[in-house]
Amino acid sequence: MTIHSVVIQKLLSTNAHLGRRVAAHHFKIYSIGSRNGMTIIDSEKTLICLRNACSFIGELVRQRARFIFVNTNTLFDEIIDQMTETIGCRNDTSWRLGGFLTNSSSPRKFRGRNKKLNLTAIQPPDCVVIFDTERKSSVIQEAAKLQIPIVGLVDSSMPLDIYKKITYPVPAKDSVQFVYLFCNLITKTFLYEQRRLNAALGASAIAKPEIREEVEQLDKIKTVGKDKIYVLPYERLEPASEDATETKQLLDKLVVLKFNGNLGSDMGFSGPKSALEVCNGLTCLDLVVNHIESINSKYGCNIPLLMMNTPSTHDGIMKVLEKHPNKNIHTFTQSQRQQENIEDMSESRTLNKSSAQEKLYPSNLLEVFLSLNSSGKLEPLISQGKEYFLLLQSENVAEVVDPKILNHLIKNSIEHCVEVMPTTSGTEETSLPPQEGRIQSKEHVKSINTMWMSMSCVERLLQRNDLGFTSSKFFDRAFAIDTPWSRYLPVERTSDLLILQSDLYTSVEGTLVRNAARANPKDPSIELGPEFGNVDDFRSLFKSIPSIIELDSLKVTGDVWFGTGITLKGKVSIAARPGMKIVIPDGMELKNRIITSQSDIGGPSSL
Repeated sequence: MTIHSVVIQKLLSTNAHLGRRVAAHHFKIYSIGSRNGMTIIDSEKTLICLRNACSFIGELVRQRARFIFVNTNTLFDEIIDQMTETIGCRNDTSWRLGGFLTNSSSPRKFRGRNKKLNLTAIQPPDCVVIFDTERKSSVIQEAAKLQIPIVGLVDSSMPLDIYKKITYPVPAKDSVQFVYLFCNLITKTFLYEQRRLNAALGASAIAKPEIREEVEQLDKIKTVGKDKIYVLPYERLEPASEDATETKQLLDKLVVLKFNGNLGSDMGFSGPKSALEVCNGLTCLDLVVNHIESINSKYGCNIPLLMMNTPSTHDGIMKVLEKHPNKNIHTFTQSQRQQENIEDMSESRTLNKSSAQEKLYPSNLLEVFLSLNSSGKLEPLISQGKEYFLLLQSENVAEVVDPKILNHLIKNSIEHCVEVMPTTSGTEETSLPPQEGRIQSKEHVKSINTMWMSMSCVERLLQRNDLGFTSSKFFDRAFAIDTPWSRYLPVERTSDLLILQSDLYTSVEGTLVRNAARANPKDPSIELGPEFGNVDDFRSLFKSIPSIIELDSLKVTGDVWFGTGITLKGKVSIAARPGMKIVIPDGMELKNRIITSQSDIGGPSSL
């Protein structure tokens, strides 16, 4: 028996040859007659159409095309889900909305209490595969209007106007057995073409140095041990495209998610730390919102800002957001169930404080995305074509949205990445020089609490809904980017407020801009004693913030008062003994000075 005969027998066993009724005129090319009022479909023609459809799908796979699989028959759901999981395609259900393709350029928005949800796909697919064509003709109408090729099952009962819109028809009865066979062929086509693509990439890497470097980098990530981390210098990233259209398409795949769970009680502030005023009446949250809005305005993109609040920070955050109406900002509150889980999880994490992996990633990462999912805000983001989350855990007021990093992650299919501060300690002797990347111990890197995660990584994370979750188990291969100091402007202590409120930074159109007069790329190191730890005490001890453009380091302890117009340069240390008060007079310049008493300065000891 020949292979051809075996395949034909396989088709016959699925009842693919049994039509629903006598064929219409346009379907007779696929039939060989009728029996008992049913069309008998020619299995030879079905086999030819299957080969053509799979050949077309394979060609698109080689071009890294986007697919949407349409199915309304619940009997096929498990088969379709298994296929999409195997081939690595997300099972997009946005087509159920109606108008999901034709409305993509002018998305429908549902309004309610000043909230907007965009429920349409930003990027149309390159191919639509339909398993029950007659049931969902509206999808065919939309795809045909946009000239998107359609691969679909057709039978003898299909009207001519629908049949004419199918690019690659497969004549067969849509039985469970045949749909399983069809999905099996699609799966094998995908896997075969993906293997060919990977093999071609490996061969081209030998000839092209830039591709070889990327492959070597990915190999390094895969071989990193659990207690190590691969760190790539920020300077090694390719510059973002100068084409504004390409940058817009890149940024349209991004979502910024900020955690607003930190209170300002450690700085004597009664509200959430995000609501703390930094400079010129702008809070930490204002600066983040203004930065994202400036990016959206510059490139014409639509980066949404999501905020997860806790019951203790929600009211303070909403008060700040009153200044930002009609912006693409969405808030959700951590659910009570997830808060109860936090207490259980924190106990298990305290027993494993030695794990350096837990310090790299947010401790409440699973709780955040579980709350986001239960709020109903995750599915619309998937429907919009969002592919990456930028997670902001700390109060970092720097310009955190960076197309360079996003482009590198998407280009190299990196699912998760943390940003760390520049450091040389712990660097191992490897074949790669420092400028090419290095492998370090996780104990010797400092995370800036900024993390990037792909949507597929988030979906896998949501499947780990258990109390035993730890990041060290989930993120088994750690990858980090050694970011410059300019990408990290934290607001954790009053010493950070001193830097941000000084002449080192100015507020331009709601965002912070560094003073170009400072030659040192790093900000000065500032240590303020416990007397300055409270925000109110900090404001009373400084009549005005000194000029620190030429300052290298400042250390202040004890009862020290600062006047107005003071300039600090070089290394300055001021230490007042217990029971002693030191007053820095107005207009004084201190350069490379060590001061331990008022006599070291001269002048009165009162302001």
